Amino acid sequence: MTTKNLQTSVLALLRKNARISVQEMADRLDTTVARIEATIKKLEADKKILGYTAITAPDEEADEIRAIIEVQVQPERDAGFDNIAQRIAKFNEVATLYLVSGSHDLHLEVVGHSLQDVARFVSRKLSSQPGVKSCATLFLLKKYKESGIVLDKEEGDARLKVTP
Repeated sequence: MTTKNLQTSVLALLRKNARISVQEMADRLDTTVARIEATIKKLEADKKILGYTAITAPDEEADEIRAIIEVQVQPERDAGFDNIAQRIAKFNEVATLYLVSGSHDLHLEVVGHSLQDVARFVSRKLSSQPGVKSCATLFLLKKYKESGIVLDKEEGDARLKVTP
């Protein structure tokens, strides 16, 4: 297996389960533990692996509100959307930030302790940034799936209902 193919395979396994053991990866990819360890170290050094995280079940007791914010911005000469996106990414409230196509330019996921926290962030910090033309805030009510994992699976009979 080429180095590039090995890197691609290791990344795929880690995306599916970041806690997979190096031994299991080596077994699945028919290579040595030493080669897998070296590949992971190289991917981390090359900034292709930036971190590891756990996907947790939604917690109704959690003291946090999440919102999706769609932002239209005025791109800058020679920098496009990069400078404004980098400024916005520095805010602690911003959990994720994407440049997207469509009617808005940036797509943010913002976390606050209350609706008012999110509203203050939008009105005082985000909308006052140079280049921000408009914002649309959508509050997350329930998350059904994250990173390919279905959350809140219903337990019970998985058979299809049959009616006469």
